[in-house]
Amino acid sequence: MTRVQKRYHRSEKRKIPEFTSIEEEAAFWDTHDTTDFEDQFTPIKVRFAKRLSEGLTIRLDPETLAELRARARERGLGPTTLVRMWILERLHETAPQADTSTRQ
Repeated sequence: MTRVQKRYHRSEKRKIPEFTSIEEEAAFWDTHDTTDFEDQFTPIKVRFAKRLSEGLTIRLDPETLAELRARARERGLGPTTLVRMWILERLHETAPQADTSTRQ
């Protein structure tokens, strides 16, 4: 029995324990059912890209492309998906805010 499992069994409440590593968390979820903890999950809104019909070609030097691929792989994404996410995040961050102070 792992340390997390021992901690879990000692507690009377069915609470998701704190994990010290991804491996420890993976071991916990390998032996537990998420439906036993549904009340502890927070729903989130997910947005999916629709009708991606146009493309954009960019040229990157080999080192930059290797770095992009490595960062995408760390997140379990393809490099194109990661770049699209970054572009959308940046556009959202820099979007002009409507000036409501002059409205009556």
